Order: sequence, then C-alpha cells, then structure tokens
Amino acid sequence: MISVTINGTVHRLDVSPDTPLLWVLRDTLGLTGTKYGCGIAQCGACTVHVDGTAVRACVTPLSAVQGKRITTIEGLSPDSSHPLQKAWIAEEVPQCGYCQSGQIMKAAELLQANPKPSRGEIVSHMNGNICRCGTYHRIIAAIQRASKEA
Repeated sequence: MISVTINGTVHRLDVSPDTPLLWVLRDTLGLTGTKYGCGIAQCGACTVHVDGTAVRACVTPLSAVQGKRITTIEGLSPDSSHPLQKAWIAEEVPQCGYCQSGQIMKAAELLQANPKPSRGEIVSHMNGNICRCGTYHRIIAAIQRASKEA
C-alpha cells in the first residue's frame, strides 16, 4: 500500500509503485482532468503539482510521490473560482481544451512563486507546455489577467 494525499484527501492505494501517477489519477481515482498527451514528459498535458512543484505525471512513478501532497486541476479550485480558471474563461483561451489543465497547473506554479511576472517571465516559465491549437497569446493574456486579479 502506498499513501498519497491528492487534493487534500489521503489515499491508501494498492497499486504497483512503478505505476505512473497519471494512470493512478485517471484510472484508479477517476480524476480525469489531468490528460495523457505524449507519455514522455514533452508536452505538459499531464502537469500536476507535487508539494507545490509542477511535475509531469506521465513519467512520475507513484513511489516518487509517496507521502507528498499532490494537486490536480480538480483540486486547484472546487468551483473553478481560481483566478487562473476565471482568466482562462475571460480570455477565451481554450480551443480544443486538451492541454488546458496542464497549462493552468504550470501557470499556477508560476504565480505562486512570482505573483506579478513580466511577459518574458511568463513565456520562459510556460516554455515546454505545448498547445497544439496555438493559443499561446491567449494563455499569456490569461496569466497576465490572473496576476492582476489575484
């Protein structure tokens, strides 16, 4: 049994320790907001927070997060009232929406560490989270909006 805290709830899981966190979240716990994108930590669709740090859940074994606090998009805000979630809606960021939970989780890490980032700091921090629809300008605008409203 492996014990992890996900979105504030302690889970004791009878899962192989080498199972990727992504599959535990999606298949074992039914938290499907975190998406499978590439499976090799290159796109960012599976980004979650582990003790406040953004990590790629597709390559993070469950054993690596034992005893740590994991936050998924579902745990960021139970009612979508997080400033980033509101900004994402206001800026009409999503097209297909597939990458958006990973984008928001990466942006939340940035705003936690730097509540008022410059445009350059946003671009640098978000580098590596891929949006196949190319909504990067709207993503930046949403992060800027959230930084002003938080």
